Amino acid sequence: MSEGVVTFLLTKLGDFLAERGKQLAGVQGEAEYISDELEFMTAFLRLADAMEDGDPVLKCLIKKVRDAAYDTEDALDNFSLSLASDTGHGFFSCFRKISRSIKDARARRRIASKIQSIKSRVISISESHRRYCNKNNIMIQGSSSINIPRLECQKDALLLEEADLVGIEKPKKQLIEWLLGSKSGREVISVVGMGGLGKSTLVKKVYDDSDVKKHFKFRAWITVSQSFKREDLLKDMIQQLFRVHRKPDPKGVDNMNYNKLRSVIHEFLRQKKYLIVLDDVWHTSAWRAFQHALPNNICGSRILVTTRNTEVASTSCMDSPDKVYPLNPLSQEESWTLFCKKIFQDNTCPPHLKNVSETILGRCEGLPLAIVAISGVLATKDKSKTDEWEMVHLSLGAGLEENDMLMSARKILSLSYNDLPYYLKSCLLYFSIFPVGNRIKRMRLIRLWIAEGFVKGKEGMTVEEVAQDYLNELMKRSLVQVVRATSDGRVKTCRVHDLLREIMITKAKDQDFVAIAKEEGTIWPEKVRRVSMHNVMPSKQQRHVASRFRSLLTFWGADCSYESPVHNLFSGRLRLLHVLDLEGAPLKEFPNEVVSLFLLKYLSLRNTRVSFIPSSISKLKNLETLDLKHAQVSILPAEIRKLRKLCYLLVYRYEIDSDDWIPTKYGFKAPAHIGGLQSIQKLCFVEAHQGRNLMLELGRLKQLRRLGIVKLKKKHGKALCSSIERLTNLRALSLTSITESEIIDLDYLASPPQFLQRLYLAGRMEKFPDWISSLDSLVKLVLKWSKLSEDPLLSLQYLPNLVHLEFVQVYNGEILCFQAKGFQRLKFLGLNKLDRLRMIIVEQGAMPSLEKMIVQSCKSLRRVPSGIEHLSTLKVLEFFNMPKELVMTLHPNGEDGDYLKVAHVPDVYSTYWNNGNWDIFSLLSAKLEDKHSAQLSPSLYKRKYTWK
Repeated sequence: MSEGVVTFLLTKLGDFLAERGKQLAGVQGEAEYISDELEFMTAFLRLADAMEDGDPVLKCLIKKVRDAAYDTEDALDNFSLSLASDTGHGFFSCFRKISRSIKDARARRRIASKIQSIKSRVISISESHRRYCNKNNIMIQGSSSINIPRLECQKDALLLEEADLVGIEKPKKQLIEWLLGSKSGREVISVVGMGGLGKSTLVKKVYDDSDVKKHFKFRAWITVSQSFKREDLLKDMIQQLFRVHRKPDPKGVDNMNYNKLRSVIHEFLRQKKYLIVLDDVWHTSAWRAFQHALPNNICGSRILVTTRNTEVASTSCMDSPDKVYPLNPLSQEESWTLFCKKIFQDNTCPPHLKNVSETILGRCEGLPLAIVAISGVLATKDKSKTDEWEMVHLSLGAGLEENDMLMSARKILSLSYNDLPYYLKSCLLYFSIFPVGNRIKRMRLIRLWIAEGFVKGKEGMTVEEVAQDYLNELMKRSLVQVVRATSDGRVKTCRVHDLLREIMITKAKDQDFVAIAKEEGTIWPEKVRRVSMHNVMPSKQQRHVASRFRSLLTFWGADCSYESPVHNLFSGRLRLLHVLDLEGAPLKEFPNEVVSLFLLKYLSLRNTRVSFIPSSISKLKNLETLDLKHAQVSILPAEIRKLRKLCYLLVYRYEIDSDDWIPTKYGFKAPAHIGGLQSIQKLCFVEAHQGRNLMLELGRLKQLRRLGIVKLKKKHGKALCSSIERLTNLRALSLTSITESEIIDLDYLASPPQFLQRLYLAGRMEKFPDWISSLDSLVKLVLKWSKLSEDPLLSLQYLPNLVHLEFVQVYNGEILCFQAKGFQRLKFLGLNKLDRLRMIIVEQGAMPSLEKMIVQSCKSLRRVPSGIEHLSTLKVLEFFNMPKELVMTLHPNGEDGDYLKVAHVPDVYSTYWNNGNWDIFSLLSAKLEDKHSAQLSPSLYKRKYTWK
């Protein structure tokens, strides 16, 4: 992480010297010297980050480097701030120029003095650094990983071996079934999941199973680990295999190079049935080191891989993609069984300890390693004293550092952190900012990373795309978990495991990365860069040390009692702030103090009651994100167009119509000449109140990737289409007419954006737009109020990447037919308010990937879609607000309500399909007659709908 701090500073220092080098003529040499020394140190820090926990001298040295980097950044930002001012105009212009000149001279003297002081510190650190390296024989060149003894890694990986884990029988059975399968060719099987889930324990039990031993005479277990030497591991494999053969190792094996060792193994196993376990494979390069040593024979050989990295799992199983086994956390019941087994001899928890035990166990979130570790702590406590157990709960975070058992768990999870490249360490540490249990929105996280400077641009990619790659990499490494994803595969919210979060909090505090305030009077470190405040307000003493803050994020619960707390955050000491996130704050008015934060890049007033944005916001020249989603703002000042660096402008809210539960979007009145915002990438939702002029202005925003417009009229069509054709980078487009009956005229659009992925069109259409069928990149399409007389499916069925399709009042016909070979990748289908629809037909071969179908408010429909038995991947079929006669057919007992959900549909096809005429009545009848049909589980839920 310290490497990341210094690397970030080097980039900033380089940009600063390029921009303001002439203004620093007296100290430019000193600044360049600091840059050169810090650049040399980054190689050392790359090695040192993973070693500092066990070396207090090294930890001290790293802290000094980090502090010097922070101080240099402070000096640069303060200098930039002192030079920032409005240009003078009018009567006082001359006076302002003179005053400005004097102020600039003072600023240059201050930064010159500061940089010279920092140079002296850097020289001292460099000397200490070189002495330490020579004394401890630390090599700067070479691998960026730390060599961790392989036996120690193996011991840690099998830490759960003695736990007699619960919940292991199902995955064990599946893996053994795959291993003993009849396929004669070599197969690779992967077990993937985060550290601490018990992957190695599971595979060891499989490896030692008697049936597996009988099936595979030649077996070897190789622990690859985070850092490995391939020659040593190949020698180990040779020794294990030749030991089975009761033969001595090949002559000269100790002196063989990699290629020779690989050749020996390949020749030995060429005609043998073998099982090789590659345990704890971190990177695809490690897999490739062994891949070609193990022959792809026809003897039924198997390779079993354990990994934390989903990319390793998919790469190794490229020829057998169905043999990837994702190991999930234990269920609540399994967790409780393991917990009690480890602590209570009779496996029964005393009643007086049940509540606190459940609370503690909840922190483990099904992670076996964490359960075993915390059980080891609690086993030493007096079981008659509830207060001792309560103390463990209250100090659980601190216990990560103080208890040997918990330290073992921490060490295993810390390996994943230490293995990260520097630019991902900062991104992972950022999760410590959010409150426990917080489901973090993907785009919020990405925009924060960008504002913090964690994301470096790459050629041919936007910064947002690079940040998305960062998040994907953290998910591949099983460090970040997806909480909710859209039907088209985009992550909506994510989180980290609670134990990992505690580790990140500890590391973040150690590095002055963030201070977390959960109660009044929390002491903040002097040099802390970020503060995360959870339902508290800062004291005067806390505000005094805020002068170094780069980020301030506040999190407010629903029961927050503060009326307007944000003004208390400002005391004139937040001058260096880059990020101000006040989402959900009980705030009624825009805090005017914000406009003095010249360096601010990110401002969020989302979910507040703020309704007015002052014209003085134009002072925030560096602002990149302005998030006003679900605030009460409906108009922006004309001065907003002066924010030339603005990339994300989000000003809208949703309100639910109580009649049909469909959200209505409310946007904002944009100022004239909004086309001046040349950096804008996301603009949602603009009201089309300026008509043609606004539509033409939008065409100037060449960087736009997401655009939302509301209150459209037919007369805007020609100008709008002209602009859309110019927005070649557009990925998402949402257009909503001013009323349900207003026509959206898109006939003028001849060349739609080539890479458009998501399209939302709400408004009447005289005919279906022909150009939609040419959108090969389209993955999601939502149509509303179209009221077409022609069947839109004919134009959509061959879109190659469409996975999500929704119709709301789209079609006036009586029959929708999904033709064979149509909609090959569709996963979600929603049909709503198709009032005249009497029949849905699914031909064989249509929608072969469909997983969920929702039918709502189709008052003429009386039957389940004909041909539904062809949808072998369908998991959920839902009916909302359907005719009373249909619901009574679904549920003859006549219970109130009009919502039916049929889950796990494919499980019952073979039992309940009746001569190609499967309607809901026969489905339910079969359920009543067959005791095995419980898998179907149709349930009736009460809804606040009226019969229609």
